Amino acid sequence: MTWNVLAIDDHEVALAGIDAILRASGDCELVGSFATVEEGSGFLSARPDVRVDIVLLDLRLADNSDPFLNVQCFHALGIPVLVFSSLEDPYLTRRALLAGSAGVIEKSASALELNEAIVSICQGNTYANADWASVIDSDPGIKQVELSKRQQEVLEMYASGESAKRVATTLGLSAETVQDYINRIRYKYAQAGRPIATKVQMFQRAQEDGYLPGPLGA
Repeated sequence: MTWNVLAIDDHEVALAGIDAILRASGDCELVGSFATVEEGSGFLSARPDVRVDIVLLDLRLADNSDPFLNVQCFHALGIPVLVFSSLEDPYLTRRALLAGSAGVIEKSASALELNEAIVSICQGNTYANADWASVIDSDPGIKQVELSKRQQEVLEMYASGESAKRVATTLGLSAETVQDYINRIRYKYAQAGRPIATKVQMFQRAQEDGYLPGPLGA
């Protein structure tokens, strides 16, 4: 059986390399390649006749889209995702793992390794290799504190240095409501065993969970 692959990567050279590797494998075929998840999902909507068995997803795309949401987009369509990236940013990798990616593999991997990972996932397995393990082992707080969309907005602004009053004005909320959100955020992190005592710690927690970009563990 030939497995159909959709690739999401904004580098033409990378996409050409993927195409060449899959053509030579005999197991897989590249049925579409796009620079953004939006373009890829649009292709799937427009071409229901094309079967896609797996998505190869780069983590860092030019549109700065969230890997968590990108993985979830394809999960909603019942398509597993294999992260194929340089993995230089642990927080982006972590976001993809939290969303339920079926595996991660570095772009420095051999053609054989990439092919094996694709086939394994298409057969219903999880490709939990050394790249996957290193992300988890380097981050004991892998279980993210889940926040509502509004809590995320408050956290992103407040942790980035805005005052509670400024957050309230920007989001169209009262100062009391913003303070309530901040208190709820602190409570959730305290319940998770990751308390927030200062605004600096709040910024660190936002980075750790991918709500704000940053060099996790650096």
